[in-house]
Amino acid sequence: MSNENLYITEGMPIENNRKQNEGIVYFEYLHFNGADLFTVVCLPKKEGKFPTVIYRSPYVDADQDRKEEAIANRHLTTHQEWIKSGYAVVYQHCRGRGKSGGDCIPYINEREDGLFLQEWIRRQPFYNGELFLCGGSYMAAVHFVTAPFAEDIKGAVLRLKDTERYTGYYRNGFYKMGLHGRWYVDMYKNKTMPRKNYTHESFHILPLSDFSRQVFGESVANFDEILKHPDPKDDFWNTRDGGGESRGAADHANIPILFETAFYDIFTDGIFKMWRGLGSETKAKSALAVHPFGHGCRGEVEPINFENGSLNKEFANYQIRWMDYARGKGEPPFELGKITYYKLFDSKWCCDDFEQPRDSLKFVLGEETVSYRYDPHDPASFKGGLSANFGGNYWQDPPNLRQDIITLYTPEFREDTFVKGKMRAQLKVKSDCEDTCFYMRIMLCKKEGDYGLRDDINQISNFCEEYVSNSEILMDFSFDDHAFVIQKGERLRIDISSSAFPHYVRHTNRKGLFSAQTETKVAHNTVILKDSYLEIPVEK
Repeated sequence: MSNENLYITEGMPIENNRKQNEGIVYFEYLHFNGADLFTVVCLPKKEGKFPTVIYRSPYVDADQDRKEEAIANRHLTTHQEWIKSGYAVVYQHCRGRGKSGGDCIPYINEREDGLFLQEWIRRQPFYNGELFLCGGSYMAAVHFVTAPFAEDIKGAVLRLKDTERYTGYYRNGFYKMGLHGRWYVDMYKNKTMPRKNYTHESFHILPLSDFSRQVFGESVANFDEILKHPDPKDDFWNTRDGGGESRGAADHANIPILFETAFYDIFTDGIFKMWRGLGSETKAKSALAVHPFGHGCRGEVEPINFENGSLNKEFANYQIRWMDYARGKGEPPFELGKITYYKLFDSKWCCDDFEQPRDSLKFVLGEETVSYRYDPHDPASFKGGLSANFGGNYWQDPPNLRQDIITLYTPEFREDTFVKGKMRAQLKVKSDCEDTCFYMRIMLCKKEGDYGLRDDINQISNFCEEYVSNSEILMDFSFDDHAFVIQKGERLRIDISSSAFPHYVRHTNRKGLFSAQTETKVAHNTVILKDSYLEIPVEK
């Protein structure tokens, strides 16, 4: 770090009038790379040096017009358990958010700002030589980009985010407008450009490469480049705009990391893949916990608030206990090297390697052939992003809601059946277009309604580069890991369509880079059911 970037304002201790609170709190504005970054420091009241937990957040817009003293006192209250356990907490507003200056451009500047904050802490009198990283979603991403981690980073709790940026942007080449799209619009220059020319339908712009100019009123290279690279093997994903700074950040970190996801998180698949790719040394001292809810970890807003499903209630103070374990001060709250997960509709927590079972059940989807008309200007809609987009889970719409949604069912199950791992499907299809897509959504039929489980989307060109119109082709579908019980008498519902608004950008039914398409075409798509199937992994 250059000295010219190391100007720091004097900290301002704040009187704490709340008797139930312990500790000391003050705030600082750290000047770095042209911006004043608002930073709150919470310390135990006793004299000494302390292990320090670092948070950096962009989700602080409500603090923009609040008094610094009020913000700091709130953090002192929020982080009481850390302070009582002997930890210091440093909480910073990300650049361009809350009280921090500068412009927020998603992911850009986070590496430098994060490393600067770590270096600043090392210069403080409370620093004891131990740093711990903590945060969820983007608040985990800002730590991943600081890898490889310095020697004084002794442990981490990194929740609800994986290290591969592609998984947040795309699925099988389909841009996730329901995850990255609307999130990026909200994040970009949030303070200096609070109003954008945006609705969900903005992602119908043709060509989509014009999106930033029409929505933001300016070209945004960071966003525009993402739309040019739907292939996960593209070298773009090794660049800064593609998240190259964080790729593999956890693989060989060799520190105890507690990862967390949910079966209806937006990064479920990416986190399971990240866990399975960890080096043996890192995995042996780490753990993964998976709860049954969504990205917000709030069972009360889910269609089913699963009994005993809250990590905070079932594993009280698990984040502090994890850091204590990393310091050699106690036992970990989760079994090391394993996945602790909630078994839906059986109301119990399990812990194992979560390997794909050897046994499975295979269901042929029917005997007939079904066809429908897919018009990109009138895409089908589905409730809830499940495990790949924002929105979590909802009770689903009625079956066969539109002519371009085909609803099918498995037979009723004759006994309780534990489904664990990845469900898979194969469709035999044909289309009168040079390229098109097919979408599948799997649901569990409960007495209360149809409960969303998983979805997947894919396009013909991923399986056949030179598709001949109206020729039959096999397409594979893979659904994110899950663990749930199908109870006796229940059945699965399968919806097939060719669009899923507002989760995935519509397919134009034309071949080539999706963001460069200037026209759409109506497709007449067909599924040959007798040669199509759903396969579910079953744990005996």
